Amino acid sequence: MTTVVEHRFQCPDTVQIVADFSPPKGTDPAPLDEASRLDADFISVNYSPGKSARVNSAIAAAWIKQNAGKEVIFSLSTRDMNRVAAQGLLLGANMMNLENVVVLKGDSFTKTELAITKPVDDYAPTGLIRAIADMNRGIDYKGLKLQSPTSFCIGATIDLVRSMDRQMELTRKKVEAGAQFFFLQALFSPERLAEFLKRYADRYGEELSALICCGVQVLVEDGVTFGVLPDWVSSALRTGRSGEDIAVETTSRYLDAGQRSIYLLAPIFRGGRRDYVACQRVIERVRKL
Repeated sequence: MTTVVEHRFQCPDTVQIVADFSPPKGTDPAPLDEASRLDADFISVNYSPGKSARVNSAIAAAWIKQNAGKEVIFSLSTRDMNRVAAQGLLLGANMMNLENVVVLKGDSFTKTELAITKPVDDYAPTGLIRAIADMNRGIDYKGLKLQSPTSFCIGATIDLVRSMDRQMELTRKKVEAGAQFFFLQALFSPERLAEFLKRYADRYGEELSALICCGVQVLVEDGVTFGVLPDWVSSALRTGRSGEDIAVETTSRYLDAGQRSIYLLAPIFRGGRRDYVACQRVIERVRKL
């Protein structure tokens, strides 16, 4: 077993690739087999994408680890669980040898969805990060001792499509709470990350020391796109360049900027279908950079 952060320090000169992965909507584990064909250093199983009913991220990650032999990361949303449920799941996940967890809030429910379900939000993401750090010290949410401490490497997210000032504040709070690595939401402008890191250091008097896995999305025609595409990407698509080419170029720009950890998102079609074959082609090209 190894954590995302340990792997980064063990292999400082290589490109570390974390591949985003969606759990299935049913009980057939066959879709999880696709993870075995991804030459990524870690498979990150996301949490109920599209707010749909899917296999729990931790359970899917444990299956992939056991059956595909891959190092994994699971995600946990504060939207859907109270403190008892969240800590019970975390204890079970660690018992199943899962060490890497990413804490996120989760997308808000629409008015239509709120008619049939409701958010819990017993924790804010920063609060859950702090609670997991406490569990690593052997303390539960009541302040009582656990029979044995957990051993999680705790991750969080940064979204630079949103207000940079607000993201700096949230990132600082998450680091202070115990976050050890971050997934940067898909971004096609490495320059914006560089600006964020400079402003963070200027504001807090020290560099952001936590590992950042830079989000790179593989675009596909009529697919789901995160955030606003910059002009250079829109122009490239209009001239017929493939989403794979753009993903490789974006990755190359991150590498040129000194970033060595990539969070790669396979193409997402309407309805949630993913193209992991395209993702693997990008991985193969990135390995040659």
